[in-house]
This record gives sequence, structure tokens and C-alpha cells, in this order.
Amino acid sequence: RSACKIEQEADDNDGGGGTSVSVGNWFSDNPFKDRSSGSKERGGTGTLPPGVGGGVVTGKAGLLGGKQSTSFVTAAVRAVGPAVVRIDTERTVPGGAGLDPLFEDPLFKKFFGEDLQKQLPKERTERGQGSGFIISADGMLVTNAHVVNGAQKVTVTLTDGRSFTGVVKGTDDLLDLAVVKVETKGMSLPVAPLGVSDELQVGDWVIAVGNPLGLDNTVTLGIVSSLNRSAAEVGIPEKRLNFIQTDAAINPGNSGGTLVNEFGEVVGINTAIRANAEGIGFAIPIDRAKSIIGELAKGKKIQHSFLGVQMVSLTPEFARQNNEDPNAPVIIPEIDGVIVVRVLPKSPAAEAGVRRFDIIQAIDGVTIKTAKEVQSMVDRTKVGQVVTMRVMRGDRPLDLPVKTGDLNLTTSAQQQLR
Repeated sequence: RSACKIEQEADDNDGGGGTSVSVGNWFSDNPFKDRSSGSKERGGTGTLPPGVGGGVVTGKAGLLGGKQSTSFVTAAVRAVGPAVVRIDTERTVPGGAGLDPLFEDPLFKKFFGEDLQKQLPKERTERGQGSGFIISADGMLVTNAHVVNGAQKVTVTLTDGRSFTGVVKGTDDLLDLAVVKVETKGMSLPVAPLGVSDELQVGDWVIAVGNPLGLDNTVTLGIVSSLNRSAAEVGIPEKRLNFIQTDAAINPGNSGGTLVNEFGEVVGINTAIRANAEGIGFAIPIDRAKSIIGELAKGKKIQHSFLGVQMVSLTPEFARQNNEDPNAPVIIPEIDGVIVVRVLPKSPAAEAGVRRFDIIQAIDGVTIKTAKEVQSMVDRTKVGQVVTMRVMRGDRPLDLPVKTGDLNLTTSAQQQLR
């Protein structure tokens, strides 16, 4: 849809190029594109959003100050921006925490004496900063768990300058999500509209809104670069998430801020970047967050099912290469599946009889070809639910019933397993 209409009239007398410009205020009638009959249809080719690729508008309207905003980004930011907040945190840590290990070296102590250690403060205050967004007018907001973990003081600042003290109601480290409540004293706060992340497609426009590097109310534009990036692919295998990948600029301080679609709805929570790359950022899908926000707001712990195995995807080619190696520890069937490389002692998988080098081919009758598929299926099960794993052990097929456990109750599993 064209965002503006330009009418040009030539002056025959002097040959000059006079321009008469009529700028249509697209947002007065359609603040966001119509999902059902707008310029983009799910599964279709779509067109560029209004204001993208249309060239520069000049002429009398601009000179007379009649310029109208036609950017879909502007509209989205107006809808969501007031609900995006800055979160400042403080926590007290031991004075020696985070110091260079050199201070603990015996030779260092011998040379400089013990007096240097005594001069160090016993405690110090660490300050951090991140972003968040308000989901209810009475002051409930969402951010990343790593933004508020361990904080003794949480201060929430709105774009209009109002500031409130926040209380962390609940956190989940495995999903890196937290809910914070501020006391509004009867005031109504702006609320960010939530979208549906499952509707996203690669190539969709997205907007990151947050407070990177202390620069409040920063907006960047990009596209959805990929979907369902596993935590292992992102480089944080200790998390239990599939991420939205985007090239919208995400920097330190953006954590907990919003990833917004072209309709002005929150579809993701900005959370991670790759330190060794540019233009690669990751966000938690809002649908995953919506499924646990209510529980976190009540201070409840979120249960996470796990089996207790480390695994890698297996292909016939990979198995063939292994089998051709005279030093290979085992001969692997040349089939598709997921090979177990380690079983955690006393885990649900160990108790069910799963063994190293078993090849998982199906769970509850659903064919499995990648480790990511196994993790996804386990994530969808409830703690205590029994799943049937079809494995190949050598040339023998086995059906093993496994009762899933709660990863929160197993610290060693959190440290070792995906």
C-alpha cells in the first residue's frame, strides 16, 4: 500500500519543476497493517511495508511543515515504547569477589604482604542495568532472569521519567525469564500488547526496543533471520529454549527488552548476542514466556522435564566414518537417529536402562532424527510422565519406558545436560 500520493504539475511558462505534494496520513486510518487484507498475507509474497523503498518526498508539503510520518516502525514504537522500561539493579557482593586471581597467589601475598588484602573492602556494591516491559496496568512486568538475579534493589524507570521500586516475584534460570512487580500507588501504567510468536516467518520485519549501554529508549530495525535456534546452537546449552534469531541490533542493556512485529505487538524478549559476530541477536519467543508468566507472578517454581542423557544427531554418513576408524570404541548402526554419548548416573534414563551408544529412533511412536527433536519432545512432556523410547542397541531394537524427572531438583544435571 502506498503511504503517500505525489502529484507533480509542470509550469509551462518558466519550465520550472514546481511540485504539489499530497501526503496521505496512513496511520490515521490504519495504525498497523491489517492482518486479514493488508499488504502482507501469510504464505504469500507480500509487499514492502509502507515507507520502505518509496524514495524521498519533497515539495511544498515539506517546506510548509506538513510532513506526516508514514513509518510502520514509528507506529509500532508508539504502541509499545511507553511500556518498555529501564531496570537498574544493585547487589552486595564480598569485597574479594571478581578480583584478579593474582591477589590470591601465595607468591603475590609473600611479596606484597597480607596488609594489601586487609585494605580491600569486605563488601562492595555491584550495579547492573537491563530492560523490561509492562504487561499489566497495575505494574507487573517481564524481563530476563539474568537481569535481576541476586539483586537486593530493583529500580524501574519509565520513558516518561517516573521511577518505581520493583520486587522480583519469580525467576526461571533455565528459560531466563523473570517477573517483577512495582507498586503503582493507584496509577495506571502503559501496557505492551502481546503478539503470537508462532506466526513469525523468516524475513518478517522486527523492531528491538530497549536501553542498550545506558542509552534509553533505543530502537533498531531488522528482520527475523531464523526461527527455533536451539540454546546449544546459540552457545548457551544450559538453557532450555529455542530462540528467534534477528539482525536487529541487540547490545548489552537490551536484555529483557521487546522484539516487536510490524503490527506493534511484542513477539520476543531480547536476551542474547554472539560476542564473536555482528548482526546476530536472539530473543525468547513471547509464546514461551506467556505459558509461565502467571506461575512466576505467583512465586512458583517452573518444572522442567529431563531424561538425563547427552546426545548428538546421527546420520548414516557419520556412522560410516566412525565404523571405518580402526580406533572407534564401538561399531554404530548406519542409520538415522540420535546417539546417546553419556547417561547421567541416577537419572531417569539410567533407571530406565538407557546405555551409552544407544540410538534413539522414536519417542512415543514419533520418529526422531535429531537431538533437537528429542529435546523438544521432552520439553513438551510433564514431569513424571512416562515416555516410551525406541532405541537400537547394536542390532537389537528395544522399547524403554522412561519416567521424566524435574531438572530443577538435579543441580548436577543442570550443569551437564542440555
